[in-house]
Amino acid sequence: MVKKRADYLFELSWEVCNKVGGIHTVIKSKTPETIRIYQDKYFLVGPYFPDKAVTEFQERIPPNGLHNICKKLRKEGIVCHFGKWLIPGEPSVVLLDYQGFIYQNYDIKGEFWESYKIDSLGTVFSDFDEPMLWGVAAGRFLEELAKSRVFKGKKIVAHFHEWLACGALLHLKRKNVDIGTVFTTHGTMLGRAMAGNNVELYKGIDKIDPETEAYNFKLHSKHQVERVSAHICDVFTTVSEITSMQVENFLKKKPDLLLYNGLNINDYPSFEQISVDHILYREKIKKFLECYFFPYYSFDLDNTLIYFTTGRYEFHNKGFDVFIEALSKLNKELKKKKSKKTIVAFFWVPRTTMRIKPEITHNRAYFEDVEESVEDSLDDIERRIIRNLISGKSISTGNIFSDKLIFEIKKKVRRFLKEGTPPLCTHDLPDEDRDPMLSYFKKYDLLNRKEDRVKTIFYPIYLTGADGLLDLNYNEAILGSHLGVFPSYYEPWGYTPVETAALGVASITTDYAGFGRYLLQDKGRLNRGIFIIEMFNKKHDTKINNLFNCLHEFSTFNVDDRVKDKVKAHNDASLVGWDALIGNYILAHNMAVDRIFLKH
Repeated sequence: MVKKRADYLFELSWEVCNKVGGIHTVIKSKTPETIRIYQDKYFLVGPYFPDKAVTEFQERIPPNGLHNICKKLRKEGIVCHFGKWLIPGEPSVVLLDYQGFIYQNYDIKGEFWESYKIDSLGTVFSDFDEPMLWGVAAGRFLEELAKSRVFKGKKIVAHFHEWLACGALLHLKRKNVDIGTVFTTHGTMLGRAMAGNNVELYKGIDKIDPETEAYNFKLHSKHQVERVSAHICDVFTTVSEITSMQVENFLKKKPDLLLYNGLNINDYPSFEQISVDHILYREKIKKFLECYFFPYYSFDLDNTLIYFTTGRYEFHNKGFDVFIEALSKLNKELKKKKSKKTIVAFFWVPRTTMRIKPEITHNRAYFEDVEESVEDSLDDIERRIIRNLISGKSISTGNIFSDKLIFEIKKKVRRFLKEGTPPLCTHDLPDEDRDPMLSYFKKYDLLNRKEDRVKTIFYPIYLTGADGLLDLNYNEAILGSHLGVFPSYYEPWGYTPVETAALGVASITTDYAGFGRYLLQDKGRLNRGIFIIEMFNKKHDTKINNLFNCLHEFSTFNVDDRVKDKVKAHNDASLVGWDALIGNYILAHNMAVDRIFLKH
């Protein structure tokens, strides 16, 4: 392991105590390993939002070294909240309330134009100005810290995640503060925007004019912050080979290091526990499927596989379009072969909803009514079974169930059954006719008919464990499934397939994803457990076929094959444990120390 050379590490992110996306997972999961190395010399810096802080943050009296700094900054309108982030390791955190600092907004814009030619005229306050205000407030905090008696002469490194934290970096460099700086971009604003608009990035990436395109997509201010920060920081890093391609072309700077994203593997259950949980949560999913499909028709749940995908509702970037087309092809193939296998594909993709569809609520209520009738009669049913067994009589419906029970259940089952086909979505949606997911289901003939071997369910809410439908949280829902499918087109890293694998569930990623390309570095790796689909710069039909082939092959596996995949996936997840990947972070911090403090 690389030995640290920094005395103090301050890590800055908009997602400290403020979950927005994947960077929150990066920092949160990395914290125990970072604390092991830096101990009490490690601090996180984030924005102060009272509604988030209530559950994420425990405020404490700041130590002497910070108390006077906080007192001084308060006079400028910056309120420092010192405390502990309520996650494993409980790292020290400084959350900055910048509301009283808003008066500086236009001055900051002017300074950044004069110093760096960052064009921020006409930016949206909540979208651009707020992160920059917070960033400059954080920069002022670090500036005062470097001058303070307690920290003076210490080797301090500040690590900035994504453009949102770069207001601090820009401020420190403008003021020539002796703090080593590391900037990590987890993607590029321009890359994400262009990919989301179906632009083929990588075939002609060297021919794209990034400044022109940034203005075309109206994200020039963020792009310019990214570009300037990449050039002025002491150490520039990104998270994968695929993002390295982007930054070299869009930001015109080659990264000094790649900082791969890891997981804290200790947070995940053992394989023995995974095996128990899979059975438990699979049964809960089966019950949901009974409520969802069985009013219309039934199928063999013991011969059914659960596929799923999840992520932000970026329809093309997350590969939902490719997944649907491949599922359509799989549906045709299984029907052609007269397969008895059923595939249910969940799309756990949150978006705005109106309500759970009333028919689904009614289905569940009617199902539970039937269920309760049987449960109330279990003692009587058990006695009748035993009596028939010891009497040598054959067991049949007539001598197991009483006439009264059969009559009651028949009435309740009749109310449960209905005509038509199951819905494609669990919820009523605003502008449902224009929803991309539902439109693609219809376009590719995935309509949940009885004869369809592939069923699709758009589940547009967060998995909380208490949603009135599956009633499973995110990890529980994954544990009850068989295969996670993540054919993303734009994926700087790709945490979801890693998390899925760590939960002992086979997953699919692609060579467009940072994680997929990381695994491909192991040339002798067998493509099992975590399947890596070749899509990079392939024709559209080839992408669909490659994914279809994997989905189809998995559908033919027997139980032993699937168990082997679960074991392989679980083992592969350990390849990206933070204990294995933290070394490059320490190396980046050491490089920043050398570039700032060895020059004096």
